[in-house]
Amino acid sequence: MVTVLALSAALAYGVADFLGGTVTRRATAIRALTWCVPIGLAVVLVSALLSGGSPSTGPMTWGLVAGISGGAGLITFYRALARGPMSVVAPVSALAAAVLPVGVGIAEGERLDASVLVGVLLCLVAIALVSMEADDPARAAAPRADGWRRLLDSGPVMAGVSGICFGVFFVLLKEAGDGSGLWPIVGARLGNLVIVIAALLFLAFRGGDKGPRVSGRTLIGLALLSGSLDAGANVLYFLAVHDGMLSLAAVLTSLYPAITVLLARVAYSERLRTVQRVGMAIAVAGVALVTVG
Repeated sequence: MVTVLALSAALAYGVADFLGGTVTRRATAIRALTWCVPIGLAVVLVSALLSGGSPSTGPMTWGLVAGISGGAGLITFYRALARGPMSVVAPVSALAAAVLPVGVGIAEGERLDASVLVGVLLCLVAIALVSMEADDPARAAAPRADGWRRLLDSGPVMAGVSGICFGVFFVLLKEAGDGSGLWPIVGARLGNLVIVIAALLFLAFRGGDKGPRVSGRTLIGLALLSGSLDAGANVLYFLAVHDGMLSLAAVLTSLYPAITVLLARVAYSERLRTVQRVGMAIAVAGVALVTVG
């Protein structure tokens, strides 16, 4: 069951990212998030009310911290894309997000069967390969600082930080437990909202340009659908990680870039690079081994 739930979460995350990316082509990430995050909060709040359970301080706090970490990871990821080549940033972030939960799971005593372990390792390789996209010189046009500041603000380092934030999100939702129903996910979405509000206040204080607004029924509809699917993916991952092992659920969920890449291929006729095709094949093999195991 954990395999079905985690792969369903990957599907939902992948579609949500594709729709969110479509919105940011005409607006900006922060503008898109101001639509996606509130609707996502509404979706999980209704789901929590309908599924039973009651909010309690402990699980809600775990969820809140998880959401803050996930939101910080998203902001950091976009900053990484502005500082370094996408072909490096995306796979570094995706791998860090997947490897951290695996390490935590193993440290907590999780043991995978041989075939499942091989499948997980193949999925990790697939995540890196599928995430490799062509470089965009415009993304690296931002001014650079010198010395250690330049190193810490570089694309690969920021990508690693974003991946760690995403990995922490996966781990903390496991630690939240499932005794309070879906309320930890409500806490997580509140954490996302805190990060978005903080980013908006920061831009307002710095006088930064938030970019063009999300306008028009179609674009707003895509933003709302993206936020709803992302919230649904949170719920599916939460159910998956509490139905099985953290290491397995996190790795399978982290295959979502494959869905985004495939949708971009269909919608925008974007050609898959050879390395991405190889990654897709490896992902299929990895999922097959995990399923059989």
